[in-house]
Amino acid sequence: MADSPLAADARARLIAFYLPQMYPIPENDRWWGPGFTEWTSVAEAQPLFAGHRQPRVPADLGFYDLRLPESRIAQADLARAHGIEAFCYWHYWFSGKRLLDRPFAEVLGSGEPDFPFCLAWANQPWTDTWLGSGRALQDQHYSHDDDVRHAQFLATAFADPRYVRVDGRPLFAIYRPSDLPDPARTVETLRGEAARLGVGEPLVLGIDGWAVGHDFRADGLDGTISFAPRLDLLPHNNYSPLLARPWRKVARTVRNARQGVGSTTLKVYDYRQHRAAVRQMRAGFTHPYYPTTLVGWDNTPRRGKAAVVMLNDDPEHFADDLAELVEAAAVKPFDDRLVFVNAWNEWAEGNYLEPDSDRGSAMLEAVARVNAVDERDVDAPLRASAP
Repeated sequence: MADSPLAADARARLIAFYLPQMYPIPENDRWWGPGFTEWTSVAEAQPLFAGHRQPRVPADLGFYDLRLPESRIAQADLARAHGIEAFCYWHYWFSGKRLLDRPFAEVLGSGEPDFPFCLAWANQPWTDTWLGSGRALQDQHYSHDDDVRHAQFLATAFADPRYVRVDGRPLFAIYRPSDLPDPARTVETLRGEAARLGVGEPLVLGIDGWAVGHDFRADGLDGTISFAPRLDLLPHNNYSPLLARPWRKVARTVRNARQGVGSTTLKVYDYRQHRAAVRQMRAGFTHPYYPTTLVGWDNTPRRGKAAVVMLNDDPEHFADDLAELVEAAAVKPFDDRLVFVNAWNEWAEGNYLEPDSDRGSAMLEAVARVNAVDERDVDAPLRASAP
């Protein structure tokens, strides 16, 4: 890896998950209507109760189109300026078919923006619920021959000098390793082909969103990313005593709103409630992992009256969570100080660092404030190690 452009100024290596959905593709035209992108859902969202922050409107970058290099460069400039080291692009590979691949393909082919990146294989089938279940729109099929083809494609990305490396190894994440018929065989194929092609064996990490607390080393991978959100940890109701007193009035408003809309399954929680549940869960882990911090959550654009909404997802509480993870990472050698951020631009889930018209760049400013080197980290190396 080229020397990290942030190592002299950052306490941890913050990698933000990046959604390449903001441009039309023929499949989405067919499934959801002509011209559909995530922005379609974002713009149509409506508030479901008093004080509900919907719709969310982008500020500095506007309703951008990811086919435009200017949009991608502006994103990278914002991320770099606020202490994000890299984007982790969601990578959609279906037996050689790639969906939503144009933004990354153009980043790879053009050399712009000059900003680090890695890939996370979103290997679940695409469904009409946005949840990985329901009617399949694009099925996923696995085979050894496809693993070889996939590895050969990935090697072209791993060879790029911008690709994120850890101790010289390109970082590659898999969203649902448990879906693979033989995870160890797939990973061994990825490693073998990458080594044969001279780009180094990848560091393959499993994301535990669908396998909470699992140590993916048992499946032949190199480690685990502890993902967020963990909606399964939250109670199946709209109110919890963990909600702070000022929000009781909001909770009553939500219950009243539910009565007016019949069988809705709207669920409203507190960001701090989720954070406490995740912290308690991770305290029970006996295996090493790389943590993920959650920016916020409100999937009203995708789920409407069946949404899950987190209140108190403000810059201060987000900064508290990020600071705890950065503090824990800062004791490691710099290359290993990985902290993932979910997400850079998941607008339809209310989960984004990009500026909006309500809070401006407050979330990004929180990142910059938390991840800046100070007197607590004077022994940090000046740069990440190169292969």
